[in-house]
Amino acid sequence: MIGAETTAQTHRGIAVSTRALLEALRPKQWTKNAVVFAPVVFDNKLFDLTNLVKVAAAAFLFCLTSGVVYLCNDLLDVEADRIHPKKRSRPIASGRLGQRTAIGFAGFFAVFVVAASLLISPWLTLVLAGYMAMMFSYTLVLKHMVIIDVFVIAAGFVLRTAAGAVVIHVPLSPWLYVCLVLLALFIGFAKRRHEIELLEGSAGSHRRNLDLYSKPLLDELIMIVAAAAIMAYSLYTFSAPNLPQSHAMMLTIPFVLYGVFRYLYLVHQESGGGAPEQLLIEDRPLLVTVFLWGVTAVAILYYYHH
Repeated sequence: MIGAETTAQTHRGIAVSTRALLEALRPKQWTKNAVVFAPVVFDNKLFDLTNLVKVAAAAFLFCLTSGVVYLCNDLLDVEADRIHPKKRSRPIASGRLGQRTAIGFAGFFAVFVVAASLLISPWLTLVLAGYMAMMFSYTLVLKHMVIIDVFVIAAGFVLRTAAGAVVIHVPLSPWLYVCLVLLALFIGFAKRRHEIELLEGSAGSHRRNLDLYSKPLLDELIMIVAAAAIMAYSLYTFSAPNLPQSHAMMLTIPFVLYGVFRYLYLVHQESGGGAPEQLLIEDRPLLVTVFLWGVTAVAILYYYHH
């Protein structure tokens, strides 16, 4: 009986640790890695099975890379997270996942990512290594530098897109680059605004550079990048060389307009923006808008006659 109880307790402990590890890898945030597929979609290679499999593999490795970064970030920020009203419940900060266990899995996943990416493309390995190095620099130094911290977030999206581009050997579109950077800045500044609003007077104790931001400043920055993103995307729809000559891609502009306006509404009226990946899943109008934009864009790119 004692042996059976011990075995059952061991199994329960393993199950709890596994759930805590999975939570620490933050799979909900892996939706960001969907932009890895952007090059294969916009280069008209979506239905090329070979290229699609390569990009899917790159996206999977980016998810694991993100997981390594999240583990290391939580290990380094464990004390700061414990005074945050939401982050204190994270597995490492709450003690549900041991720090030694987290270090071990972070090392294992890092080695696996490097080995697997080398089999696909050395360029992919370089992109993933660059992302890891940049995010570790962010955790240690760059996240404390006002404005630069949000630019690093934007650079992360560019590297995700680059991962999709290098595995199918296509150049990174300048239009995709500009639109992604502006959209990432928009989301990043909205996230900083949410953090200031959530933490109120204790924002600086959680992250030093939050004391250097203010809601009026962030509102101005959000408006600038939102307007620039809409303009850049609108210019793309009738200026990019690989689009239908009829400018049918302009039909997708209303979806982008509504998506940006809806996000602004959620930030200002619903105190959203702190977890953009969760906001996308939970807010049905925003999710439907993104879906309709994707379906319309693919239909125009692949089925509309030039």
